[in-house]
Order: sequence, then C-alpha cells, then structure tokens
Amino acid sequence: MAEPEDENNDIGTPHQPKLPTGRVKTLIKLDKDINKINSEALFLISCSTEHFLQSLAEKSAQVALEKKRKTVKLEHLRVAVKRHQPTSDFLLDSLPLPAQPSDKPVTERMKTRSDDKAVPAGTRRIDAFFHKCS
Repeated sequence: MAEPEDENNDIGTPHQPKLPTGRVKTLIKLDKDINKINSEALFLISCSTEHFLQSLAEKSAQVALEKKRKTVKLEHLRVAVKRHQPTSDFLLDSLPLPAQPSDKPVTERMKTRSDDKAVPAGTRRIDAFFHKCS
C-alpha cells in the first residue's frame, strides 16, 4: 500500500536558497584570502546560513514567549545565544550591549535635548512661535 505523498516532502524538488547568492558571494569575497568560490560551496554556505538564522529566530521567539512577550527584542536574542554554547562562543561578543536605563525621568530628558542645541544667531526656535502673547 502506497503512502500518501506529503506536501512538506521536498525530496524530488531542488532547494533554492532564499538568500541572494550574489550577495552571499560578495560577502564571502570580503575575505582577502578568497578569490573564487565554487557554486556548490556557495550553495552550501547559503543553505547553512538560512538554517542558522531560522534556528536563531526560533530560539529567540521561544525566549520571548517564555517572558510573555509578543515582540522579539535584542534581549531575547542575547538570551537565546547564551543558551547555545557553540553560538555563544562566536556571536555573543558581536551583539550590541543592552541599553542602560537613564536615571532622569522622561520629561527631564526631553527638556535637556531641546536646550542642548544651540540656535544660530539671528534665528528663533520654533517653540517661541507657539508661546502665548500676554
């Protein structure tokens, strides 16, 4: 008895990388030691990169769900990278550090931003236009 053909079974069809191979090739050639790249090697690197990014996205989404968030943020990505030791070894140092919260309230930060910018001589700030005349 033959089994019904599964729609997810892609054994007969060739896999096309989703990443543009020209861009991947350009990135690989940024290395001064590499002059040429074989099409099979380019295909393998493209597919490996796709699988790595998919895995990283899934792990980051899992961390976001664990923290009951709907949006994946940098902190979720950092946690996902830390949990996987081989990825942590090469990627953790490349990720930007999380932003440190400021001690000032939001209103004070907004006020200092507008006051810090010097106005050239002979010009008026736009907020002067909106002040009530007494």
